[in-house]
Amino acid sequence: MSLSDNAFQERIVNLGKQASARARDSQVYQLPLWPEPARGIPNPVLRGALFAAVQGKYRAVFQRELLACQKGLQIRFTGIQLDQSDLDVWEQALHLARLHPLGTRCEFSVHGFLKALGRKTGKSEHEWLKNSFARLMGCGVELTNQQERKTYGGSLLEFMRDDDSGRYVVIFNPRILTFYEGGWTAIDWQDRQLLRGKPLALWLHGYLATHAKPYPIKIETLRSFSGSSNKEIRCFKRKLIAALNELKKIEFILGFDFEGDNVIINKSPTPSQQRYLINQ
Repeated sequence: MSLSDNAFQERIVNLGKQASARARDSQVYQLPLWPEPARGIPNPVLRGALFAAVQGKYRAVFQRELLACQKGLQIRFTGIQLDQSDLDVWEQALHLARLHPLGTRCEFSVHGFLKALGRKTGKSEHEWLKNSFARLMGCGVELTNQQERKTYGGSLLEFMRDDDSGRYVVIFNPRILTFYEGGWTAIDWQDRQLLRGKPLALWLHGYLATHAKPYPIKIETLRSFSGSSNKEIRCFKRKLIAALNELKKIEFILGFDFEGDNVIINKSPTPSQQRYLINQ
């Protein structure tokens, strides 16, 4: 075989490798298609302090901070602390993006996005949304599955904004599906709207929604997982009682009680959670 033949064969092999790479790259990744009244959120996000139960004006700044979360996972966070209002924004962006392949453009108007959040559409709300998107884009999240010893590292979204037209384009990295591998929960969006402005009630709503039958849990664990800035258990317990009463008011939970350092919460499972409990 001549030199030119060898070069030709090498070229064929390289083209084959490139075609295989394109085929892999062309694989379509998409979020679960949850129904319109819900928002599909990964359980690891709802069972930890990534979106903390804090007031926005008291945000901390972190450098690879180890956040409290469920056993088996590790979350390190770099950036300006995220709160429950940022979770609303992330939830709505995911909700719109679920209809598009991950890694592609999802376009929407600022006006429509704010309306979906139940917010006004004036200048101050536009600025608030800009700040929230900046926090979600500017943060660094390292999510580690401790059993598999694999880590996802990246921001929570990317965006482009056209201030003249008032439109956004949001793009989610396909690797965001790593968050969903630990299971996900369809959050009742109307409930979240009713709880707006009540950070701990919002966090508890998400946390409890991931449990078919909540088990007795230590007050300190809830304080830690929620990212609460209350360091004293007595102070946190007062806020916990108020937040649980808010959940009872909207009929998300049936009731609650305390036994020593534990809180026992009575909650009706959803139809899918009922099926899960039957099969256990």
